[in-house]
Amino acid sequence: MIDSLAPSATNALEISRVSKRFLVAGRPSPVLGGIDLRVRDGEFVSIVGASGCGKSTLLRLILGLDTDYDGDIRIDGAQVAGPGLDRAIVFQDHRLLPWLNVRSNIAVALRHSALGKGEKAGRVDELVKLVGLERFAEAWPAQLSGGMAQRVAIARALANRPRFLLLDEPLGALDALTRLRLQNELLRIVRQGGTTAILVTHDVDEAIYLGDRVVVMRPDPGRIAAVIAVSGAESHDRSAPEFIRLRDRILALLGVVRSEADASAGHGLAPVA
Repeated sequence: MIDSLAPSATNALEISRVSKRFLVAGRPSPVLGGIDLRVRDGEFVSIVGASGCGKSTLLRLILGLDTDYDGDIRIDGAQVAGPGLDRAIVFQDHRLLPWLNVRSNIAVALRHSALGKGEKAGRVDELVKLVGLERFAEAWPAQLSGGMAQRVAIARALANRPRFLLLDEPLGALDALTRLRLQNELLRIVRQGGTTAILVTHDVDEAIYLGDRVVVMRPDPGRIAAVIAVSGAESHDRSAPEFIRLRDRILALLGVVRSEADASAGHGLAPVA
């Protein structure tokens, strides 16, 4: 099932006809071509695609770090004109400050907040508990595992209670077991806070497991091949037939495996939808 991209009163974020070019050796090189996407409040949207298809560029545009593009990106109907506290991002690298402990690294995000000193301390305590690091609140980044450091980065991103949490391969540098555990933690944290999350990943299984919808992107220039709904408990069970069916379909759209139709006909890789 491919979701409708039609505008709706429930859409928090609307991306319409967005195209982006970079100058390479003085010549324009298209990175994104005609992106249309709607994201509803409280939704977890996964964006999956190969390197170079513009996934991270799209996050930068949503964040407001780059406004040099064609098309529209709107939140509640208002054009995104720059960064704002309603949007926060977590990168693959946790980017913690090595001279600050866990509590202080989270508190850095509140330095411009209007909250009082006591309220800021309370907010930090709340976030430390949310990510399950109470015993490590005074630890230094060098004393943390990779997974723990990423939990601190997520807590810091949530400090100002952003409406949108943008996730740029936040688990990509972790070992396989830690990554699986952190996927569950990330899902719990996002659901508990009622945050709208947009995840960029290369991992198809991760995209399906975490997402309410999976946006499949193809490159040259970056464009949306399909938007696939993930619904029902079986769709989030990695061993279930429905999960495997969704994974195979997405891999076929990405050109990694042949589609069922192509396999039966003896053709080559699946065409872009």
